Amino acid sequence: MLTNMRMLDRNEENDEGDNVTWEDQQRISTFSKLNARVKAIDAKVELLKQEKDALDDLSTELELADEDEMVLYKIGEAFLYLKHAQAMKRLENDQAQLDAELSKLTSSAETCSQEMITLKATLYAKFGKANKSG
Repeated sequence: MLTNMRMLDRNEENDEGDNVTWEDQQRISTFSKLNARVKAIDAKVELLKQEKDALDDLSTELELADEDEMVLYKIGEAFLYLKHAQAMKRLENDQAQLDAELSKLTSSAETCSQEMITLKATLYAKFGKANKSG
């Protein structure tokens, strides 16, 4: 079984392998950091989308509610009674704030993805596919 193994000749040992420079290591590290950032942003976007759905449901319920009744509205971790008009205004502000944050996060993820594409192209140009057969 082990009889097929042999020592490499000096010429085979230095088989024109691509040397990884400090800059290449920095590119790989940057790519990894950007990838982790995109995953974190995607997770946060998913949570915010769920919150947006909840606010949309609340909006529908408030439209059907009696305008003279007090409404329980969640602010932070507490629920407060608000007049219907106040709750509607608060809901509009919360939805606008959530939409702005979603837009900002989506833009940030797209920027990271574009940087990753550039880094990937640079690294593939130098090293090719990582799973070379030898």
